[in-house]
Amino acid sequence: MRPLIAPSILASDFANLQAEVEMLNKSQADWLHIDIMDGRFVPNISFGFPVMEAIKRHAQKPMDVHLMIVEPEQYIERFREAGADTISVHIEASNHLHRTVQQIKATGAKAGIAVNPHTSVQLLSDIIADVDLVLLMSVNPGFGGQKFIENTYRKIEATKDLIIQRNSQAMIEVDGGVNQENARLLLEKGADVLVAGSFVFSSADPIQTITDLKSSK
Repeated sequence: MRPLIAPSILASDFANLQAEVEMLNKSQADWLHIDIMDGRFVPNISFGFPVMEAIKRHAQKPMDVHLMIVEPEQYIERFREAGADTISVHIEASNHLHRTVQQIKATGAKAGIAVNPHTSVQLLSDIIADVDLVLLMSVNPGFGGQKFIENTYRKIEATKDLIIQRNSQAMIEVDGGVNQENARLLLEKGADVLVAGSFVFSSADPIQTITDLKSSK
């Protein structure tokens, strides 16, 4: 099966956001990846509901929303209203993870759990059967353009084993430092969805770059 490609809007040209989204509409991208940062869970601030709503007005593809925020349960319904199709919360930021997953699903969105590079995926064992997506961070969250963390390959394999053991239907998404050089191995290890930010938007031909990533396997 060909991978799903989710270009990260955080790396786009915000001064031409409508044009960037329309470009992605024409490409082979499957999802639009939306990073929400609060300056507390991660040392950066991105954007909130007004920008998400503006993206939604032009997007023709599902919006994959990654909440890098503390107390995400306070905002689940609002992000769904702003256009989120998938909502991923960090295992490190949610004290009552099952409740938050249930809350996401109650809105009609798909539920994902995001995992920082230093966090063991074994902590997902009691919830992985209840989620639609596991988002493995392959860089420390907060900023784009970081160097890929090689241990991610092992974590993908461990997550895949856990999915099989628990009879889960969850997909594995990888976010951070994804490019043409590592995409094939990420997919071979078990990744289903590749998030690419600066690699796509900084390329001379983003549409071709997305096509190339899509053909990695």
